[in-house]
Amino acid sequence: MTQTVETPTTQAPPQVRGIVEAERLTCTIGAQLHGVNLADAIGDDELFTEIRALLLRHRVLFLRDQTFSRAEHVAFAQRFGPLMDHPVAGSDPDHPGLVRIARGPEKKPDYENALHTDGTWRERPGMGAVLRCVETPPVGGDTIWVDMVEAYRRLPEHVKTQIEGLRARHSIEATFGAVLPIEQRHALAAQFPDAEHPVVRTHPETGEKSLFVNAFATHFVNFHTPERVRFGQDYAPGAAQLLGYLISQAAVPEYQVRWRWTPGAVAIWDNRSTQHYAVQDYWPAVRTMERAEIVGDRPF
Repeated sequence: MTQTVETPTTQAPPQVRGIVEAERLTCTIGAQLHGVNLADAIGDDELFTEIRALLLRHRVLFLRDQTFSRAEHVAFAQRFGPLMDHPVAGSDPDHPGLVRIARGPEKKPDYENALHTDGTWRERPGMGAVLRCVETPPVGGDTIWVDMVEAYRRLPEHVKTQIEGLRARHSIEATFGAVLPIEQRHALAAQFPDAEHPVVRTHPETGEKSLFVNAFATHFVNFHTPERVRFGQDYAPGAAQLLGYLISQAAVPEYQVRWRWTPGAVAIWDNRSTQHYAVQDYWPAVRTMERAEIVGDRPF
């Protein structure tokens, strides 16, 4: 099958003009915005342009005490682009694209979470998301985001050379689908066949390169070549060990920012250059979130 090759845009990202106060939270990733009501950005082009520029710079933005409605949540997220549903979690029937993520006494947090980039099992993973906290436990329930541009930048040069041009498969069947009966798992795989993406992604707006493998990645599809493989041992388990090493880079604390949730707090993240992890340390307390995920493009 012929692969569609896309080239990076030469357009520079929007400039930050300083109309929003942004407090950096780490040296590489994350900023908290102060004095901003996201509902105002629905109809204020200048404010929204500033927020988008800050998102490209900091990769994830945080705000507290946001009181917008579900309809306003959807309307703000739609300023970035159309929204998408999740095939397993579904969405609010009155507000399409808004997914409710609830954990509490009746549903113990379980095995399903890992450091990941949303929806890389899709041909076009999400561009990003807007997540609002509805209810949070008294302690615990933080979320961690990871700067995958920094993770790629700090790889050893010989590893960068080794992975140049590599592509990997990403699977919903092997992750969300693993708990399903075999017939339902196969139906899910038929609806969402494994997607193939570059191991090193180029950001379509900034041109930055990032490491683009995560918990949804199952294997490389073009590793087994004479240039990379001398004997079968180089491929099996050599390729799996390399993939495991690359996936493990998201666990490096120097690439991370950790956010403590409070009711009304919001996170906006760029899914093209980050991974995240919702820490499951609060059961049987309740944690309820609402997320609007924005349609993305095909990684290149």
